[in-house]
Amino acid sequence: MANAIVEKAKERMTQSHQSLAREFGSIRAGRANASLLDRITVEYYGVETPLNQIASITIPEARVLLVTPFDKSSIKDIEHALNASDLGITPASDGSVIRLVIPALTEETRRDLAKEVKKVGENAKIAIRNIRRDAMDEAKKQEKAKEITEDELKGLEKDIQKVTDDAVKHIDEMTSTKEKELLEV
Repeated sequence: MANAIVEKAKERMTQSHQSLAREFGSIRAGRANASLLDRITVEYYGVETPLNQIASITIPEARVLLVTPFDKSSIKDIEHALNASDLGITPASDGSVIRLVIPALTEETRRDLAKEVKKVGENAKIAIRNIRRDAMDEAKKQEKAKEITEDELKGLEKDIQKVTDDAVKHIDEMTSTKEKELLEV
């Protein structure tokens, strides 16, 4: 039962890491990356549909994304969704494909994005600490209910703390890697 608490906490922390990786993937670093368009949804026949389900996204050059709709009639809807997004990239359409040229980032934009990365990383660490708190509370409940001894509780708390420290270290590494990527010219 005690190991279940640590495993559950570890699983939730892994989900936080995956969420952070997705979030970082959507922050543009001056290079074309298909994950920039992951959060874009297009109104397709009256239903909000993820862009990657109605078009193929390729990277023909380092700073160009090419969006090729499976259904050519949806090109205007896709263009509209891209214009309405917060990407800051203007789509150029030739009737069958949409080109997105990723502009080079200015120094100021790089610094702003680096701040955003730090903020997102900090929020992920807060989520990890909340998971730790929940796991500690669960362990204390079990000790109160006499399901585990006080010594087992101390061991469990150490295990939870170790898992938490590892998760926070991993988040710090992810954050610094993304920051370096952004600040590199």
